Amino acid sequence: MANHLPTKTKGRKAARYRGAKCLNCGTPLDLSDVHCSYCGQLNTTKSLSLTDFLGEFLGSIITYDSKFRYTLKDLLFRPGVITRNFVKGQRLKYANPFRFFLSVSIIYFLLNGLIATITGENKVFNFNDNDQKEVSFGPTGDNVRVFSTPNDSIEVDSALTKEEEIFDSNAKKYGYPTKSELDSLIKTGIDKAKKKKEEGPSYKAISEDSLQTLSRGNRWASRLNLYYDFHNTTEIENPKQALDSLHHPINKWNIWGYKRAVTMKSVKDNPTEFLTYLVEKTPFFVFFFTPLYALFFWLIYSKKKYTYMEHMIFIFHLFSFIFLAMLIAIIPDTLLGTQIFNGLLFGLIGPFYYYKALRNFYQQNRLLTIIKFLFLNMVFLISASVSATIFFTISAAFY
Repeated sequence: MANHLPTKTKGRKAARYRGAKCLNCGTPLDLSDVHCSYCGQLNTTKSLSLTDFLGEFLGSIITYDSKFRYTLKDLLFRPGVITRNFVKGQRLKYANPFRFFLSVSIIYFLLNGLIATITGENKVFNFNDNDQKEVSFGPTGDNVRVFSTPNDSIEVDSALTKEEEIFDSNAKKYGYPTKSELDSLIKTGIDKAKKKKEEGPSYKAISEDSLQTLSRGNRWASRLNLYYDFHNTTEIENPKQALDSLHHPINKWNIWGYKRAVTMKSVKDNPTEFLTYLVEKTPFFVFFFTPLYALFFWLIYSKKKYTYMEHMIFIFHLFSFIFLAMLIAIIPDTLLGTQIFNGLLFGLIGPFYYYKALRNFYQQNRLLTIIKFLFLNMVFLISASVSATIFFTISAAFY
């Protein structure tokens, strides 16, 4: 029989260890059966030893690597073909599309976070303080100094030139401020800003009764503004303590509102961390956005007789390729300190891959594929923008 092994076979597969039934599912077996015909478990009664355990562990890695190898190769170099093979029934050959997508996307963000920790630079958000322009004013407010670096400055003297006299003449003619009046306004603004900074933040208390007289929208806006100003002034983070100080009811809605105010303050103080938090939600956004996007594939490819789920598998393979390609590109981009490979991916490789995947999976002519490719791109931009706004707004509400 195909399952029969020679009696000299050693280890857990040896004939002397075989039983009359499967220890996993209880299916009756012949002593010649190496594996259970129902669940596939090895037919053995031998106790598990360290050697056996390590052998099965290595075997599972090799099996997974085989799936991973085929998935990786076909996903990268045979766009659309991997989905066609999977839909036709070659499922044991490839990794699960949904699980593979989540794994690759999460690994990408973990690697990006690790690189950001090591290099001190975030590849998703890279703010450079040196790019910001500064404006300073002289001690009297008469001189304006505009510079991009401390050593590179241009000073404008307060003495009136011929052009400035013309400027003042035209300003008076049309009722605009003259140069000296502009300098005075700027100085006043600077003085007010300095005074406000020295005085520190403040808030204007609003009673609960006053809030209740407002419309629902204005009430919540005023409440959140009050809680934000109160937290910014007092730095009290405990909602119950803050609400007690404001003499507001300590209920779940007010507690939630005060927590949002604390969150807004932390976002203002550290916007990069908040944006990173949102971006890390991208795999989950894509996972929940895909069913919506698949509806459009189901509609425009209705004659192809593919099921709704098969369209979803195709989209998950597309997104898996994107994250896999970004995962590959992040290493050379980090080493070179550029975004060349990432730019090539989204500007050239990605669109071409998308087109080829549509062509290979749905197998329609070039002109029809190009038309649908353009339409699906337009749909993606619109629907993804609306969905992302809703998804990330909800995510921000629970940040």
